[in-house]
Amino acid sequence: MRFDAPSYLRSEQYRDGGNLSARVDLHRRFSTNRTNWFQWVLDRLAVPDGSCILELGCGTGALWLENRARIPAGWRVVLSDLSRGMLRETRGRLAEAGFAPASCVADAQALPFPAATFDAIVANHMLYHVPDRARALAEIGRVLSPGGLLMAATAGRDNLRELDELAARFAPGTALDDAAARFGLANGAAQLQPWFADVTREDFPNALEITEVEPVVAYLLSTPVAASLDAKRIAALRDELETIIARDGAFRVTKASGLFRCRRPA
Repeated sequence: MRFDAPSYLRSEQYRDGGNLSARVDLHRRFSTNRTNWFQWVLDRLAVPDGSCILELGCGTGALWLENRARIPAGWRVVLSDLSRGMLRETRGRLAEAGFAPASCVADAQALPFPAATFDAIVANHMLYHVPDRARALAEIGRVLSPGGLLMAATAGRDNLRELDELAARFAPGTALDDAAARFGLANGAAQLQPWFADVTREDFPNALEITEVEPVVAYLLSTPVAASLDAKRIAALRDELETIIARDGAFRVTKASGLFRCRRPA
């Protein structure tokens, strides 16, 4: 399976917000860093009032929902996603929160915007989904204004290692998505530097201490591992998690995430 195949992303993994919501929920509820990830990201989006901002791969819109009261009134925000179903749900969710940015279905490899449209672009844990990243980065540079900011968040190779180990035990033979091998904290800067200037990296210190069984089960069922988890294996997985939590007080999971900031050359 190609985890960056657009057909897989659109029609299976992200046809709507259900799978992504299960994963976001696990991080929101059990992160040891009390700073909200999405607030941390917005804090680094240091652009003036009146700026035009694009989010590529907006997903469930969590960046804007979690920061609704903190978004400067003068920002002009545009949301995009490869999945029409995901974008439709996100528009509804944001409208209920009183936020109605412009939005469109878009492929990062062929952005439907004129040159130099945006002052900043946010790509939050999505560049590793793009099959031709060089083409996407060229497109991002094209639609950024000179000196415009790109913020690209991603993960490290150890991110969620214990969840991967659990999946390998209870769903042996299932292919796991090593997203950080494609675009991660270790290799992201080298991919950005041919296109952008002033590339810097900042890590977000965090871990998960999970005290409930069902959120872990829901997380794994939101991934391709679900196809190999029959009722018997799910029951055994629940028993294993109950044992770990009873013994250790929590199921502890490594986190490795952060973001790159860089600019289109002026």
